[in-house]
Amino acid sequence: MLDRLDLEPAFFAPFVSSPMRVEAGWIDYNGHLNMAYYNVLFDRAVDEAYELLGCGLDYDGRSRHSCYTAEVHVRYLRELHAGDRVRVTFQLLGYDTKRLHYFEQLFHAEEGWLSATSENMALHVDTAKQKTAPFPSTVAARLARMRAAHGALPIPEAAGRRIAMPDKN
Repeated sequence: MLDRLDLEPAFFAPFVSSPMRVEAGWIDYNGHLNMAYYNVLFDRAVDEAYELLGCGLDYDGRSRHSCYTAEVHVRYLRELHAGDRVRVTFQLLGYDTKRLHYFEQLFHAEEGWLSATSENMALHVDTAKQKTAPFPSTVAARLARMRAAHGALPIPEAAGRRIAMPDKN
């Protein structure tokens, strides 16, 4: 039997998550998806991308390393409601020996419209020492392959945006 890291995954551009459904318990008093649960949906998609990269759920137990979120910028563009089916795209924008920079887009799975975006910076961490550490060569090689595939995609227009009040001048 092959070890999961020995399998060569296909790196589609962008990566598209499994379909997910907005749960009724995630709806707030305004009748739409609570802002915290957009992050749950984005996080579940990242878990799938991390599995593809070889640094997913079992990785921490095997290696005592994991990826921690360092910074996130979420834009809420269109409301989701209970029962809505969604998919998330994941685009690797860049990486170095210890960091990942990626952009996600949350789409209504049946109607195709964009609901939210999330730009993220994650750190590769040695969980025993609680400090950043270089990716192992197996993960670094997969990052290189994913970045090569995603490099053909345009940079999302919302990537790198900052939060600020409009200039009054």
